[in-house]
Amino acid sequence: MPYAAAIEPLRAANIVARQELFTWVHLTPDGQPIKASNGVTIVPEFRVGETYDLDVVMVCAGSGVENFHHAPTFAWLRTLARQGVVLGGISGGAYVLARAGLLDGYRCTIHWDHIAGIVEEFSDLDITGKLFEVDRDRFTCSGGISPLDLLHYLMKTWHDPHLAATMSDWFLHTSVRPGDAPQRMDIVQRTGIRHGKLLKVISTMEQRLEEPASRRELARMAGLSVRQLERLFQSHANTTLASYYLKLRLERSRNLLQQTTMSVLEVALSCGFTSASHFSRAYRSHFGHPPTQERTRDRSSTATL
Repeated sequence: MPYAAAIEPLRAANIVARQELFTWVHLTPDGQPIKASNGVTIVPEFRVGETYDLDVVMVCAGSGVENFHHAPTFAWLRTLARQGVVLGGISGGAYVLARAGLLDGYRCTIHWDHIAGIVEEFSDLDITGKLFEVDRDRFTCSGGISPLDLLHYLMKTWHDPHLAATMSDWFLHTSVRPGDAPQRMDIVQRTGIRHGKLLKVISTMEQRLEEPASRRELARMAGLSVRQLERLFQSHANTTLASYYLKLRLERSRNLLQQTTMSVLEVALSCGFTSASHFSRAYRSHFGHPPTQERTRDRSSTATL
């Protein structure tokens, strides 16, 4: 999706302008075809390092980008930066730019699913978590359909506001989001819950995964008794408070296992578990396999350039 959302606006702009305003090529680290996570194979025209006149390079990467360690790609990107080429990271592409040392001193963003991993490896980066960021000769985008919003902004800034509006209208993109828009739906949309006090409790639970709040603390914060709060979870979420909280912590732990190199014990402690054994039992019960297997399970990886 992020790849298509980054390329299609260029094609649409050429169509609505009735002239070739933009051209693009594909590059991969070794010049070989690369398979996207949806199974579509992308055939590149060039490999990384081959001479080609480029104004902008967009690095597009998805799940598994934390395992991408290709020194020639990093060196090539650094060379392009010295030559004044504008560099962008789409979805996990910011990870690649960060590894090349090309986001130091720049505001940047990345898909929320990758934030934990990139923060662990690059704690000094200015990661805003916004929809997209444009900072001088760098831009980064959180992925999903947000490249449509980014490309609208870039087209409006670099070329013509009317062209940007016409391109978005052509895509039925009737509500173009600004760069500082949130990546995720609000809590009402994500949970389907509309009870104000319960939403306040759930929001606190999402923010306190490393040091979980007690039932009494959550109930007191909502101005309820523990029994009343438990009833709200049963009636609105069809589960208990403890089960809901455990699910949040386990989902967070899976994200950390997939996107970071933290040990199982470190993941366990960061998600509020007191021991690796307790964490492993809970993880296996919820996901059907132990946490040690999470990193060995097949996960698609793309690092398309």
